[in-house]
Amino acid sequence: LGGNSLLGMQVMSRLGQVLDSTIPVRVLFEASSVERLAVAVESQAGTGRVALVPQVRPERIPLSLAQSRMWFLNRLDPESAAYNIPMAIRLSGELDTAALQSAVADVVGRHESLRTIYPEIDGLGFQQVLPTSDVVLDLTPVPVAQAEVLGEVAGFVGRGFDVIEQVPVRARLFRIADVTNGTDEFVLVVVVHHIAGDGVSVGPLARDVMVAYEARTRGEVPGWAPLPVQYADYALWQREVLGSEDDPESLIARQIDYWATQLAGVPDELGLQFDRPRPAVASGRGATVGFDIPAELHAGLVELARAHDATLFMVAHAALAVLLARMSGGDDIAVGTPIAGRGERELDDLIGMFVNTLVLRTHVDGGASVNEVLAQARTGDVAAFGHADVPFERLVEVLKPARSQARHPLFQVALSFQNVGTTRFDLPGLTVTGVDAGEDVAKFDLQVTLSESAAGGIAGALTYATELFDEESMVEFGVRLVRVFEAFVADPAGLVGDIEILDSGEFAALTRVADAGATPVGLLSELLTAAVATAPDAVAVRFDGQSYTYRELDESSNRLARLLIGRGAGPESFVALALPR
Repeated sequence: LGGNSLLGMQVMSRLGQVLDSTIPVRVLFEASSVERLAVAVESQAGTGRVALVPQVRPERIPLSLAQSRMWFLNRLDPESAAYNIPMAIRLSGELDTAALQSAVADVVGRHESLRTIYPEIDGLGFQQVLPTSDVVLDLTPVPVAQAEVLGEVAGFVGRGFDVIEQVPVRARLFRIADVTNGTDEFVLVVVVHHIAGDGVSVGPLARDVMVAYEARTRGEVPGWAPLPVQYADYALWQREVLGSEDDPESLIARQIDYWATQLAGVPDELGLQFDRPRPAVASGRGATVGFDIPAELHAGLVELARAHDATLFMVAHAALAVLLARMSGGDDIAVGTPIAGRGERELDDLIGMFVNTLVLRTHVDGGASVNEVLAQARTGDVAAFGHADVPFERLVEVLKPARSQARHPLFQVALSFQNVGTTRFDLPGLTVTGVDAGEDVAKFDLQVTLSESAAGGIAGALTYATELFDEESMVEFGVRLVRVFEAFVADPAGLVGDIEILDSGEFAALTRVADAGATPVGLLSELLTAAVATAPDAVAVRFDGQSYTYRELDESSNRLARLLIGRGAGPESFVALALPR
């Protein structure tokens, strides 16, 4: 009926809790009706599972596997804001600043992840939870002019965190000083580092601030139920579930074996054509352009997915792989995608870092049909979802691809569905609106984000590295992706190599030949000899700042011919030449 990988993981986790079993998410895709699923899980009931409960904590609490990657990236560049998660809202009306200060303190006290630092000993990070009293987020209003507020917000969001010494959250309250309508206006900015939160965490964060603020305006403490576990409990539980890499029968060892096989020989770089050469070090500067998939096409894609027992994500992945293959000239296409990692019910209301990154590999044969490519994408995606616990950075360490600060390892294009839900933020007596939190950050060469609308249609966004691509190129990419979607729906039996990714104008511009009459048929040597006679001083070859005229080319080729003749070459001889570019 629809859904996404997060819902799929939650369904299987809930079933596992009831049946005292651990059921892989792939079972849901292999048995995608209630009746078939009931049969599939029956044999696994009672096989045992490790319950997620508060843990006995060692002196040093290890990082979760997802945090390990964030910690590693933070050590490379603590000043980078690439993994900041911002929330910026405008508050108009009677704001009780003291209540807001207390509410934010309440939320910091409720969620240990917001008051955890990550020191290093012997090259390894660990979690150190600080007392609530040690973490004070000062929300004393800072006056700022209306014209300067967006710049102040962007500057506040754009600073990095050194997670070894700093808690992974900061907040600021700006008061707009030159409002003329008689209403007080503020902008609240909260920034969480990815090591302590993910996209889904914005929901619990906003909800808990609202509950606490409402209570504090009444002079009361929040009446929320205690969280069943904290993030540190999850990190310890996760390691117990996955086991040790040294144990070949452990879950993590089996998953690493899967990925080592699945990604063996994957190309280091996708050969997309850029508007500018790739710099030696990626800056992370990005921009975003949008495109739309109309409701009728959206419905057709849903039907295509249903016909293949697939999700809409799998259809989008197949279409993107086809377009990337056509535009790069390659057939081995790796695309990255985030996966939420929040299957357990105990994690629903917890702020923390649970997301992981998967590499989805597809071999695109131009002679394959849409149906065949989609079936391959479905098979690969389901298998990947079933091996989603190994952190991406650990895979990079195991697979040892060529590392470069210029590009992302293993994949450079990512695909994600924006399905974390809309975060509502209401405070009593206040009008609340969103604020642009600053410029886009490009973590990859290109990220394709799709968001389904309840009314029908899909909003697409392309976030791209501005040092590689021009806006015009990205607009064309969006148009071509929609064209591939249309071809998928129009003819699922058609060959993907026959999909027309150019419009009629582009095709005409690339194939038009000036009507100068037919050129006489002749040998290449005769054509070059004629060119020497016609325009001896015209440039024949240009490369890397050097040019050769037809005369110079003719003279150098004659010298080479005489050399070869002197060494015994003649008509019908096979001669191998190794020449510089």
